Amino acid sequence: MRAVSAAVTILLLVALAWFGYWLRPERISFSPVALVPVWSVTGQGQEVSIPKDFLAAEIFRSGDEFSAYLMYDYLRSLSALRTAEVLLTYREADEKPSYTIVAHLRNDLLSAVPVLARIQAAGMISGFEWRRANERSLENMRRQTSFFVSAYNLPVHRKLEEIGYSRLQPYLQRFIRFKSDTDRRVLDSSRAPADGLSDEEAGRLAADIIAVADFYSVPLDFFLGIGAMENNYLNVDGDLEHTSWKRRAQKGDVVLKRHRRRVLVLNQASGVWQITRETLRYAHRLFLKDQRDYSLLPMRLRPSKDLDLNHIDPEILTTYAGLLFRDLIDRFDGDVVKAAAAYNGGPGNPNMRYADGVGLVAGYARRMLEGVATLHGQSIAETTFIGPAPE
Repeated sequence: MRAVSAAVTILLLVALAWFGYWLRPERISFSPVALVPVWSVTGQGQEVSIPKDFLAAEIFRSGDEFSAYLMYDYLRSLSALRTAEVLLTYREADEKPSYTIVAHLRNDLLSAVPVLARIQAAGMISGFEWRRANERSLENMRRQTSFFVSAYNLPVHRKLEEIGYSRLQPYLQRFIRFKSDTDRRVLDSSRAPADGLSDEEAGRLAADIIAVADFYSVPLDFFLGIGAMENNYLNVDGDLEHTSWKRRAQKGDVVLKRHRRRVLVLNQASGVWQITRETLRYAHRLFLKDQRDYSLLPMRLRPSKDLDLNHIDPEILTTYAGLLFRDLIDRFDGDVVKAAAAYNGGPGNPNMRYADGVGLVAGYARRMLEGVATLHGQSIAETTFIGPAPE
């Protein structure tokens, strides 16, 4: 029995020795590769870098060139990306150009990740994806970006007023969609939830703005500036608590207070153009006295002879906004800037700071729309002067 036990013990020891030989830990020979982050301490503190490569991240993609350029121009202006180099590039995807905006950041993950995380948290980008970039690919992206910028800033051959409706409308549609998508209320839905415009909504509003601006002979760029300053073309409520005193209540008024033969009524603003209830009454009186041929406007833009303050279509508000702007231009003897200021502050107290904002948007809209129209519908990515980014 003892002999059997001894034999079993010897066999177990042999088995353990055999398994131990094959399963013992081995020394691994490891050589760092280029994509493995490296920690180091510099004069600026600790950093984690990618050796031999540049740190870059894709932050936006689009299949439409003009939309991509608008977003590129917006992102490169953000103070949150002041430490990054924002690049616009493209590559072929399913035989179609795919436009990508890339942020080239300082080669330090400890500082780069918070930068992108902050703008993602603010809704300025939907996300980001790290991208390997060597010196050759980075230079190619810079070359593409330079070409896009040069192309969209070519000398203008045709002014905004000279661009035909059929050509202007699709460009304006994308401009309006872009402005609504980059509105703070859309980007940060936690503060004041709002949805950006759909392509269909932006297209319809673009057509209405062009038609109304032409009908009343108001400058399209300043009309666009007013729409952007008021509500970034979003059809959402504005100041719902705004009130005003008046001598007597009228049909449809919500009376909040009476004092010494005067009444305090609710005078809230709503819609794309943020026209208050009292201003709507004034605009409607202008309409009833107007001698223009309203049959020249599309049916959806023609106001009714009866005003219902509680049920006004958004399209009719665009007509009233154009009529008000025309009236103010006439009041100020053709001074468009003062007219824009009065749209916000009233004829007796023009808001010149507001007019400055309108002028900035007007100039930006003119530059972008004239720039894309100068290309005559040609995609920059499909020219022979620019090649797709290398994989």
